[in-house]
Amino acid sequence: MSHSAAAAEDRRQLRVTFAALTFACVLVLFAACLFGSTPIEIDRVLAALLGRGDLGDQLVVVHIRLPRAITAFAVGAALGASGAALQGLLRNPLAEPGVLGVSAVASLGATGVLYYGYAALSAWAMPLAAIGGALMGTALIAFAALRTTSVVTLILIGVGLSSFAGAAMNLMMNLAPNPFSLADMVNWMLGSVANRSFLDLAFAAPFLVAGLGVLFTVRRGLSALTLGEEAASGVGLNLRRQRLLVVLGAGLATGAAVSLAGIIGFIGIVAPHIIRPMVDHDPARSLLPSALLAGLILVLADIGVRLMPTVSELKLGVVAALIGAPAFMWIAMQRRSVHD
Repeated sequence: MSHSAAAAEDRRQLRVTFAALTFACVLVLFAACLFGSTPIEIDRVLAALLGRGDLGDQLVVVHIRLPRAITAFAVGAALGASGAALQGLLRNPLAEPGVLGVSAVASLGATGVLYYGYAALSAWAMPLAAIGGALMGTALIAFAALRTTSVVTLILIGVGLSSFAGAAMNLMMNLAPNPFSLADMVNWMLGSVANRSFLDLAFAAPFLVAGLGVLFTVRRGLSALTLGEEAASGVGLNLRRQRLLVVLGAGLATGAAVSLAGIIGFIGIVAPHIIRPMVDHDPARSLLPSALLAGLILVLADIGVRLMPTVSELKLGVVAALIGAPAFMWIAMQRRSVHD
């Protein structure tokens, strides 16, 4: 097969993958409006989405289930794209905001806002604090990546960062001034999209869109980095600018995701790992499919959370970790070699 024919086949496969993922995402988002503690028939959901039918159905579907489903999808998309971008930047398939401690530092920022009561002063306080923490965490990981080529070292730095952020959050929980602050902080640590509204989405959306926009703008540079930094620089890639923009984009997207849902781990590893073979291991082409698949997985997980017959609803972050942690260990064991 000629080079042009192979390229055309790759583009066709990418379009098919994108179309299939898009259809699946729409289907799952609609399913999220159907299922809950009380299932609603398809015709009643359609009527509610069109602004017709029973007012009770409209309240449940449009104001409770739909924003919750869209929030889960947006959070998953942000983490999936950020994970794919960080893996391309660090050339490490285990890189992901949660594993590298970025999500924990972002959650620490949000928890600090809750602890000191700033969240009640402004609706912007939570997303700004979470994004600031995510940017600091991502910048630290990027700086460490410049100093070492060891995968193990990066993972250990991420573990240390997560441990420090977790210890700081535990300290604030221990010193919580009242039970309500403690409950809010626990929710951020466990991760949840319950009771999210379109207003919550509106506050986080500018940062989320900006972060994803930056990542998609610089995605071509991630393909060049697969050749190695010297070769990428030789073909005209500005390495410093590339690192800065990927850090900025991942930090904005991850911070927005944490401001909406708290800590949701491992999704940013699993989705890109599934997508990578479908796009010939090209990080630039993996960004959009990874975002769609991660959003799809998180919406499915949230539907499962709502349908589980438990006394109290499980937290989405807990379920995501139960699914993602074994997948992370399997991916780590599949690596043929680790260069220290």
